[in-house]
Amino acid sequence: MQDTPPSVPDFTQWPSFPFEGDLRVKQLDEPVPVEPPRRGEGHRECTACNAPDEAYIWVGERWRVRAMDRPTGLPMVLILESRSHLDLGDLPNLLAAELGVMTVRLERAIRSLDGVARVHVNRWGDGSAHLHMWFLARPYGRLQLRGTFLSLWDSILPPISEAQWRENLAMVAAWLAEFGGRPLAEPPRIQWQAPSSLTAQSAGEAVEEPEEETVSVIEAADEIPEAEAAEAEAAEAPATGEPANVDTPGKAEEPANAGTPEKAE
Repeated sequence: MQDTPPSVPDFTQWPSFPFEGDLRVKQLDEPVPVEPPRRGEGHRECTACNAPDEAYIWVGERWRVRAMDRPTGLPMVLILESRSHLDLGDLPNLLAAELGVMTVRLERAIRSLDGVARVHVNRWGDGSAHLHMWFLARPYGRLQLRGTFLSLWDSILPPISEAQWRENLAMVAAWLAEFGGRPLAEPPRIQWQAPSSLTAQSAGEAVEEPEEETVSVIEAADEIPEAEAAEAEAAEAPATGEPANVDTPGKAEEPANAGTPEKAE
């Protein structure tokens, strides 16, 4: 006789819950005796330690800030990382104190953007042993996006324009640079060229560009469980590689001569 699945929790009736219709709760798997190592644990390489500064929108002496590799549904999604290969509970007093300062500073920078009402700060860390804090901007007036499901809505909403996304990244990087460090994100180039013809292109002549799949918070490599990550990599095998010169990639290429991460005293 099979166990009766638990009833659907009350939060499925919240206005912020992004799904509707008939739902059922999955059966809970048996706990494993030993959890698999995360990235940066055991013999697994650390993506953050091997990433060059060019993969980030702002870099400092002890902290770096990176973004996804392309726009997503929210106005801004950023990740704060320590340079040293440490997890949250391993931070020495100096870095622990600076984490609070950097969290407040980055939250203010994102909240200063037009159209941002709140900034959600999250730390999961099941995919990587290297400390990384998530900052998710909630659009102003979108009351249905309030609360704990904002990271899910990031996958559902249509992505913002790349021009607006790059402008937001450059503004946040410049805001942080006022306190030190080096901004690496640049605003989009101005389209100053005059049109070759004053005749508007008709709808029938318009060329439709193929839509690209967006990568959101819950699809980021550092947060995908081991089994799901392997399936995702297998499914994306035929896809072409990402551009080599992107200011704010979600996944940075690993340099051949990457050094060992600095250790905090």
